[in-house]
Amino acid sequence: MREPPRFGIWAAVHGSRAAHHDPDEPDDASWERNRALVLEAESLGFDAVLVAQHTANPYDDERDQLEAWTASAALAALTRRIEIIAAIKPGLYHPVVLAKMALQIEHVAGGRFALNLVNAWNRAEFERAGLPFPDHDERYAYGREWIGLVDRLMRGERVRFEGRHFRLEDYQLRPAGTHRPRPKIYLGGESEPARALAADHADVWFINGQPLADVRALIADVAHRPTAIGPLRYALSAFVIARESDAEAQAEHARLLALAQHDAALRADTRARTDRAAVMFAKTDAAASRHVGTNGGTAARLVGSYETVAARIRAFHAAGIAMFMLQFQPFEAEMRRFAEHLIPRLRPQDG
Repeated sequence: MREPPRFGIWAAVHGSRAAHHDPDEPDDASWERNRALVLEAESLGFDAVLVAQHTANPYDDERDQLEAWTASAALAALTRRIEIIAAIKPGLYHPVVLAKMALQIEHVAGGRFALNLVNAWNRAEFERAGLPFPDHDERYAYGREWIGLVDRLMRGERVRFEGRHFRLEDYQLRPAGTHRPRPKIYLGGESEPARALAADHADVWFINGQPLADVRALIADVAHRPTAIGPLRYALSAFVIARESDAEAQAEHARLLALAQHDAALRADTRARTDRAAVMFAKTDAAASRHVGTNGGTAARLVGSYETVAARIRAFHAAGIAMFMLQFQPFEAEMRRFAEHLIPRLRPQDG
């Protein structure tokens, strides 16, 4: 029997791109807001929070940016049930340092921690710091060697390794395995190197928001590949707009689209910082005028009446999506709406 769908939220790590045009959405990436947001999400029945990693705001240098890993450690100590997922870009941390941090947060969280491997798209974040930013496929080759070491170190193995990028001599981390063999590994990216890496090293593969037929095709492609660590699960990013009627939801979608059009200059600046080989941007640039949100946003079509959105989530779930990582605007109010009207429809045993 298929497990019920899990629902997560994206932490407000850099506020909202459209917030300065929307009086109902605070442009607030503070620790205080994120702490309150995640504690409320846990109390409302959400299963996970994804804390995206950016050292500087990827959309506007003058805006605030939450630091992912220190915030995740604090959230691990404050929460009791919700899964804490911290994104990580391998080029910013040596695998030994990162694996040790992950094990510590896993211990603090009591076995509720996960890392989300992303191989980076914001060229400016690296180059302005004097860090190398190789081309797309080379970043995945680096990430493959990196996550292979992190995986072994998080399991507590004694590692001797000499590769293209790293050299470890008799390295072992403790404590390890205090709650399970290692923290869970999520992986984002839809390119061929990303798909191959997910099959070899991930527990969960993140897919950007897009129509159901496209998601089915992606899952079919990856599902036929042999996996190295057991069955691969799938997660989907999506922006939700749910109302009593389809017409009300479409009207709100139109309102948010109109707000987003004020950010044309901001989007152009973001594109200038971006690796154009990133599949996420190749897909979403052409659709920017029709969709709201990041990582595909409303392209997943979770826009409509409560029954319409519930039916679409059920269809994605039947296609293999186990986790829905959700965005809302205004975030807190719409998160509460989802918890009140959608979670009971989709997980009636929770009611």
